[in-house]
Amino acid sequence: MAKAHEPQRVSAADFIRGFANWRLQSARKPVVVTHHGKDAHVLISLDDYRRLDRDGAAGVASGANLLQASLAGLVEAIRDGVILIDRGWRIAAVNPAASDMLGAAAAALIGGDLATALPGLDGSLLAHRLNRLIDHRERFSGDMPGILRPRQWLRVDLVPVPAGGAIILRDVSETMEECAAGDARNALLAAVEADGAVGHARITVRETVETANEALTAMVGVDAAAIRRVRFSALLAIGQRQAFVEALESVFRTGVPARVASEMITRDGAILPVTLSIAEVRGAYASDGAVILATPRITR
Repeated sequence: MAKAHEPQRVSAADFIRGFANWRLQSARKPVVVTHHGKDAHVLISLDDYRRLDRDGAAGVASGANLLQASLAGLVEAIRDGVILIDRGWRIAAVNPAASDMLGAAAAALIGGDLATALPGLDGSLLAHRLNRLIDHRERFSGDMPGILRPRQWLRVDLVPVPAGGAIILRDVSETMEECAAGDARNALLAAVEADGAVGHARITVRETVETANEALTAMVGVDAAAIRRVRFSALLAIGQRQAFVEALESVFRTGVPARVASEMITRDGAILPVTLSIAEVRGAYASDGAVILATPRITR
């Protein structure tokens, strides 16, 4: 494009009247056409226009290449295993995380059959889903056991790509174990509730009661709303409170559950001997309080 310190400016009316002249002028430097005193259009030569179009296309291509390189770098860096397969279920590419999962170098995996890399593939739900992925470009996301190793759970995402398909793997065995442990805890709690003789309460780090089951409220002789936000030690006989507080502090300090003999005061003022079992509820970053089990204690 011809270089100029300042483009020529002409009003729209003058541009129309002297179009032939301004067309020749635009071959040397841009002509800015104004409308009501404001710049509205620019007339440039065909060579300058083609140069602009070529430079713009080169910029778009450069940006696309940079984006593709960034995406490739992202796939290489993520913790999930990524396996690219062709339509014949041959491995076309793997990222480092997938190499670690499969226990083999990328060079040894590329070009090989997917079923060789995934021992549990044959006859599995994943094989069926891969058929749907390749034949119908159907996406899938789900948890599957035993694809790589027995008792190992993998979160599998299937994504269609032009070459075939992408398999994204994440080990969720720990999460599944936590879910199973949570199910077991829920079953245990349901068994305690069915027994009806064991009271339990959830307290905060400040010792106030958040929740209490029917067995505990029946021991005290009040409803759940009456003891909510009440300090648990206030439910005990005065002479037993110090021992309970010391046991609770020990649980919060060491994380080791404690068991202490105590006495609860009923609404009628009667003394109820109980055994209190205390365990900390530990959150991700700090203590979230404790759970207390109260079982009646037979005295002689």
